[in-house]
Amino acid sequence: MRTEFIDPGAFRHEVILEAASLTPDGAGGHHASWTEVATFFARIEPVAATSRFGGDQTLETVTHRVTIRYREDAASGMRLKHGSRILEILTVHDPDETGRYLVCRTREIGR
Repeated sequence: MRTEFIDPGAFRHEVILEAASLTPDGAGGHHASWTEVATFFARIEPVAATSRFGGDQTLETVTHRVTIRYREDAASGMRLKHGSRILEILTVHDPDETGRYLVCRTREIGR
């Protein structure tokens, strides 16, 4: 996949990159607390919105493609906060292996 030049104005959404810290809960599980890693600007594009019915409830899933400038510390399992919205990072890849950008496939949670 070839990535062409991206207009710097497309990086207009300020996001916070967060990493989870797991603490044992004493009952064999854990509690996740989120720590801010960095704040930067990103390009956020909606990809799909699906709805399915199961267990007597409707389950909504919204996915986004988030493009950021290349950084070593971004990884799946982290999350991005954009205002009150939370985007769980599912995958991270360098689309053209030039070290310029990272494309994150995300799923919106908690909305």
